[in-house]
Amino acid sequence: MKTIIVTGGAGFIGSALVRHLILDTANRVINVDKLTYAGNLASLREIAGNDRHHFEQRDIRDLTAMTAIFNRYRPDAVMHLAAESHVDRSIDNSAEFMTTNIMGTHTLLEAARHYWRHLPSERRAGFRFHHISTDEVYGDLGETGSGFEETTPYAPSSPYAASKAGSDHLVRAWHRTYGLPVVLTNCSNNYGPYHFPEKLIPLTILNALEGKPLPVYGQGQQVRDWLFVEDHARALLQVVEKGRVGETYNIGGNNEKKNIEVVHSICDILEDIAPTRPAGVTHFRDLITHVNDRPGHDVRYAINARKIRRELGWTPRETFESGLLKTVQWYIANGQWCQAAQSGKYNRERLGLIIEEHS
Repeated sequence: MKTIIVTGGAGFIGSALVRHLILDTANRVINVDKLTYAGNLASLREIAGNDRHHFEQRDIRDLTAMTAIFNRYRPDAVMHLAAESHVDRSIDNSAEFMTTNIMGTHTLLEAARHYWRHLPSERRAGFRFHHISTDEVYGDLGETGSGFEETTPYAPSSPYAASKAGSDHLVRAWHRTYGLPVVLTNCSNNYGPYHFPEKLIPLTILNALEGKPLPVYGQGQQVRDWLFVEDHARALLQVVEKGRVGETYNIGGNNEKKNIEVVHSICDILEDIAPTRPAGVTHFRDLITHVNDRPGHDVRYAINARKIRRELGWTPRETFESGLLKTVQWYIANGQWCQAAQSGKYNRERLGLIIEEHS
């Protein structure tokens, strides 16, 4: 059994990783999350009360708090997912992205470095700092060409992507300068259960079920490579356990789809399985509404995941079709979670879990 700090473990990808670590391994997880709007303890109900899961509501920008967590729990690894991640929000207010994604990563690196330096030699050799990032750091792939590789030059287009690129550079510098044993991963667009409703797939599902417009930027021709979140969680564990120190691994689902194709697929699934049809809606596709494109919107992202497949043996289990069906079914079956997420109720009430985890 290893002790792993997961930052951002109440977020979408983080909660999937925490659930995987608790349900499918014997590891102990120290879940560090500030619980901003996107952090949702209801996403961890499956493991509530598990004695290998310890929740700490802390801000990664707080060096004193991070140092105390390292000293208290004595981790074998850090898996760093905590970040502001929504592109539109970064365009409207970039400052929070800079302080959380860059300065927060700097604080966590320093806490990890000082902790690691004083470990016994055997534990020092086994310690890992795993930084989880995004394919958006690579910028716009263009309409043709192979997917992003680990050596693709960085060319971020949005404040969010620039802040993640900055944090990637910090992690590599702490490895090169101080010898901190790090691994990095850059992933494509994730989807699946517990995704915050402002993102494309959950927003489309929930709006369609309520008979609301389905907003699509421009003509919806932007292409993304879609990765089922539970496949991503498996890949992250493979990297922290088996990845080579100092290396980067790109993680993708090998599912390039135009945004309009994704929306059409959701509508078609709902035609078959929606429990009710909203009043006045004949076909779900009739709800599609084209809106002005976002500033600096990249045309295409796609991941070349050959390296992680070759070195670590990871491949996604879900096709886009199977993963999307599971996702739509989950949102239909979990209306209470969706309503709480949309209202922010989970953040106000904390669902009693913080007290439970600290008791």
